[in-house]
Amino acid sequence: MQARSIGDVRVGAIGLGGMPMSIEGRPDEERSVATIHAALDAGVTLIDTADAYHLTATDVGHNETLIARAVAGYGGDTSEVLIATKGGHLRPGDGSWTQNGSPEYLKRACDASLKRLGVEAIGLYQFHRPDPTVPYADSVGAIRDLLDAGKIRYAGISNANPEQIRLANEILGGRLISVQNQFSPAFRSSEPELELCAELGIAFLPWSPLGGISNAGRLGSRFAAFQQVAQDHGVSPQQVCLAWMLAKAPVVIPIPGSSRPETIRDSVASAELELSADEFSRLDAA
Repeated sequence: MQARSIGDVRVGAIGLGGMPMSIEGRPDEERSVATIHAALDAGVTLIDTADAYHLTATDVGHNETLIARAVAGYGGDTSEVLIATKGGHLRPGDGSWTQNGSPEYLKRACDASLKRLGVEAIGLYQFHRPDPTVPYADSVGAIRDLLDAGKIRYAGISNANPEQIRLANEILGGRLISVQNQFSPAFRSSEPELELCAELGIAFLPWSPLGGISNAGRLGSRFAAFQQVAQDHGVSPQQVCLAWMLAKAPVVIPIPGSSRPETIRDSVASAELELSADEFSRLDAA
């Protein structure tokens, strides 16, 4: 698979989002492990998780533990795999999502993630979501402290706006290496953040990148261009969607969520799909 940069690390152009393997509707562990191994077989070297990817208040960090176990049990070389996790988002166990961006909490959350991942330093640690009750600078300051202490190798943020991206990069002393925001054909409002990341050379990691595209591969009328390009190339609309994202900027590294080996294999194939300038223009205008 073609490679792209996160900081000074090279990773496969398509990553794996682990959330579907641990929240509502999650599969059994055997299928999840098979999905992670299929991703590794296909050349995926970026796996994204979070301590909040779990079901109940008693299985916090389920996805981190699952991914750590699957990677450790993989038969091949995993020395180049970058596991990215996040802190600051919580699931009390009733299906809701809440935030805690206090520095004290983030540092405790990082320590807990370190243990679950079984590493001395987390590859990429991201502030999951701004907490309206805590100054953003204070939350990012905790990430800076973790970076300075050597508990994390690289620092990122998630669900941030342009002002927060600039502020985080300043607080981190220019060491912000990634921004993870929702972005898809159905959710284009993060275009300004993507453009800013391209300007600054910061990796942009779209989460839920296949939004608007059904699992069956059918698109609404709004996305007819994706369906047509898919038919022209004899590939899935999902592949076309991810190829379009990759063509938008060299800093884009989509992290489609998956819980089946066949879906991550299909996503990875998008890295080899070359769109013409006309195809890209049609898709970008859709």
